[in-house]
Amino acid sequence: QVQLVESGGGLVQAGGSLKLSCAASGSISGINTMGWYRQALGRQRELVASITPADFTNYADSVKGRFTIARDNAKNTVYLQMNSLKPEDTAVYYCNANIWSSRFNLNNYWGQGTQVTVSS
Repeated sequence: QVQLVESGGGLVQAGGSLKLSCAASGSISGINTMGWYRQALGRQRELVASITPADFTNYADSVKGRFTIARDNAKNTVYLQMNSLKPEDTAVYYCNANIWSSRFNLNNYWGQGTQVTVSS
């Protein structure tokens, strides 16, 4: 079994910063792309940022220049540093990863979500 456990959400004022972490554990042979998604109330889940094993990154236009995604392959962990937060960043943030549990078994996993609330 593979689990993704997120931490670091909370309440922050506009202009502030938060850092999210997501650690993968369990039967892991390797991890491909990792990413962060978010879902605001009444809206569809959307990609925030993703990162490949070679550290190629992709960001939503709405967070470029403010958010930074990084990963520690030795710790099976992905991070999201969020700066200059805006009220419109308020959402539940979900970690996502494509994980090899064996040489031929690749599956997609989601974390349980962590709430980020930005007050104006």
